Order: sequence, then structure tokens, then C-alpha cells
Amino acid sequence: MPIATVNPANGETLKTYEAMDEEELERRLRLAEATFRTYRTTAFADRARLLNRAADLLDEDRAEIARVMTTEMGKPVRQARAEAAKCAKAMRWYAEHAPELLADERPAESDVQDSGASHALVRYRPLGPVLAVMPWNFPLWQVVRFAAPALMAGNVGLLKHASNVPQTALYLEDLFHRAGFSEGCFQTLLIGSGAVDEILRDERIKAATLTGSEPAGRAVASTAGEMVKKTVLELGGSDPFVVMPSADVDRAAEVAVTARVQNNGQSCIAAKRFIVHSDVYDRFTERFTEGMKALKVGDPLEEETQVGPLASEQGRADLEELVDDARRGGATVLCGGERPDGPGWYYPPTVLAGLGREMRIHREEAFGPVATLYRAADLDEAVLIANDSPFGLSSNVWTREAAEVDRFVRDLEAGGVYVNGMTASHPAFPFGGVKRSGYGRELSGHGIREFCNITTVWHGA
Repeated sequence: MPIATVNPANGETLKTYEAMDEEELERRLRLAEATFRTYRTTAFADRARLLNRAADLLDEDRAEIARVMTTEMGKPVRQARAEAAKCAKAMRWYAEHAPELLADERPAESDVQDSGASHALVRYRPLGPVLAVMPWNFPLWQVVRFAAPALMAGNVGLLKHASNVPQTALYLEDLFHRAGFSEGCFQTLLIGSGAVDEILRDERIKAATLTGSEPAGRAVASTAGEMVKKTVLELGGSDPFVVMPSADVDRAAEVAVTARVQNNGQSCIAAKRFIVHSDVYDRFTERFTEGMKALKVGDPLEEETQVGPLASEQGRADLEELVDDARRGGATVLCGGERPDGPGWYYPPTVLAGLGREMRIHREEAFGPVATLYRAADLDEAVLIANDSPFGLSSNVWTREAAEVDRFVRDLEAGGVYVNGMTASHPAFPFGGVKRSGYGRELSGHGIREFCNITTVWHGA
């Protein structure tokens, strides 16, 4: 895949870049290793000052970088501005909270004495250069939610971004440098995916984090396992959105539309499978389908646009295959389902009902504005349908019954359960999944400690 900016609204190639050669990659790896030796000893206050400065610069650049993101991957520009603002918020959150999240931990005095020590503690120390392999769908946020905690922990980062968002990738490197971080603290590697394996094998890389497809995750995990290096993987999802009879059905249907089509439906934590109790199924389906039909699809640079194009021609073709397979299997298309005429990689908001387990879309992630509807006779069946997926990233539950909430929290196989609202990431809450959605956590204290050497310090009596 070429390293290029291709506008998904019209297919026009705007900029192309040559991949870095081996000499430049070697220079950057040497620089990362050398920088870590000194950066790891800097004080939290100094790291926080630099990260807060990066947040300020990002706020100043918000409109400009939003247009870049929209041009590179098709995100509606209002959502792109919101993404930039969220990144600045996360930077400030980690700048403020890192000292307490990584503070020395003191074991109970009775345990210290029992171990024969005069005193003991647990200290969080940085690992070293961390390789981040990041996707195009949230080209700022996916990187910042790795970079902010990693830098505050004293690590340095090397970014291999998706090949269709090179301008965003280069902007991020420039942003951290303008904020005052030394060149080796954060570097963008303009390379193809084929070069990742060799870099990950380099002894100077101490760990890796990847957000992306299952094949990419398997490849990185395999190499990292062979090299005995820590990894965090977030590999997508097919999140359930369960609606029970006690729910505010109209509100649930309204939120369901946003939950499905955020970022043009190209979000790992977008709700994708809508599992509705039989008592409210018809009402929810009517409201939800009306909402999907009413969405404004168009030029993502226009302020009124709610759904823009998919990021790539291949992505649209993959989505069409899933819909066509379901249609051939007997699914009912309640709206959408047909590629529009004209330029760009657009696909309409689509609702499918009457799904069967043999259909590909039941097992595979639909990365675009396509929703699947399921009818559940009771809570037990709703849980069974929700868990009948290889993925387990997050989940959404709509009910006013406390006992039902407890049951869903206990039994849903997911890294998050959001009650009477849609899944959204926040720097204070851990983010990640189970099953084929990956392992490890980003964000919160759990995320910043993923790439730390958790060190026991013991002093004899």
C-alpha cells in the first residue's frame, strides 16, 4: 500500500511519500535509544510541562488538523475537531495525574516485617522505546492515548501509522517537537506494514502496542512473543446494544443511531449488533430505521454532514460483500444497502434484520454504517446473542431494572458495559477487550502502567 493521502470523498491522490530507507530507520532507532537514557530520568513536572504545551498547541491547530484528518480518511469535520479537542484533554489529564498513578506503592507494614525487610516498596520504571502501530480511523486519538501516558511514564515512542494518513502522522511528530520534547522522544516512521516485523525484532524496541485488524495483531503478537516483548493489542469489535422493555425506547433508538454511525461507522467501539427484546422490538426498529434514513450523507468538509465516505475503496467493497452475503442468506434490508452513484467511497446508512448465524456479518466486524437487528425473547436470550461473537470489546445495555443491570455486568463478555448510554473512551477509564478484541488496557492508570517495569525494592533489616 503506498504511503499517500487519497481523499476518500473523490478518490483524488493529494500527496505521496517515499518510505524511509534503512539508513534513516537506523538513525531514528539509535536516537530513540540514546534519548531514552536521559529522558527516563526527567522529573514528572518537566514531562507535564511539555505535554501541557503540546495540548495548548493542539488546541491552536484544531481547525487545521481537523481538515487534514477529514481529507485523509473522510471523518466529518465537526467530529474531527472534537477528536482533536479530546486529544488535548487526554494530554492534560495525564500531565496532571501521572505522578499519582505511578507513585511508589507501600506494602502493608505487617507484610514488610514478615518478609524480613526494614522497608520495601513497589516502583514503576519506564521500559524504553515503544513501537506503536496505529490505524487510520481515529488518526490523532489512537496515537495520543498511547503517547501521552508513555511519555509521562518516561518512555519514548516510535509511531508506525496507517499508510493512508501520513500527514496526520507527520503532524504528530512535529507537534511534540514544537512543544519542546527532544527529537528522539517521539518519532514518526514512514514505512510500510512489511517493515514492522524487522523493527519489532530490533533489541532497542522494548515493547509494542497495536490497534488494528486481527491479522496485523496476530503478526505483531507472534513476533513479540518470539522476542519476549510486552504487547497491548486492540483488534476491533462487534459491540452489542441491548434494549430491554423497561428502557426509554425512544431515547435508546436516538442514541443507537449515533452509536452506529459515529466516524462513518468505522469505529471499533461503535455499536454494531442491536439486540432488542420482543416486547419493544417493533417500536425500536421503527424509530431506529427512521433515524438512520434521516442522516445527512455528503461532503465531510461540510458542517452539516453526519456521514461521510468510507476511508478506502477496499473498505467499501468489504462492507458491500457482508451486506450482499446477508441479503443472499435471507436478511431483510430495512434501509440502505445499495452503493450510491458518483465519486467517492460512500455507503448509505443501512439496517439489516432477520439475521442468521450462518451469515458472515454475524461473525465478522462490519466497518461502516451498517447495523444488524436481532430479536430476543428474554434476558437470557439477549445475553446469548450478545456473547455469540468472537469479539468482546465493549457493550451497551438499556434497562431501568437494577437486577438486569447486575446480570448483564456479570455475564456479558466484554471489556466494558455501558448502561443507558453509548460506549465512549475517556482518559480516566481503562479501555480494551477480551476474546479476539485483544488484550491489555489503554487509558487510566492501567494504561500508563502497561509499559512500566513494575519493580520490587526490598531493604534488609
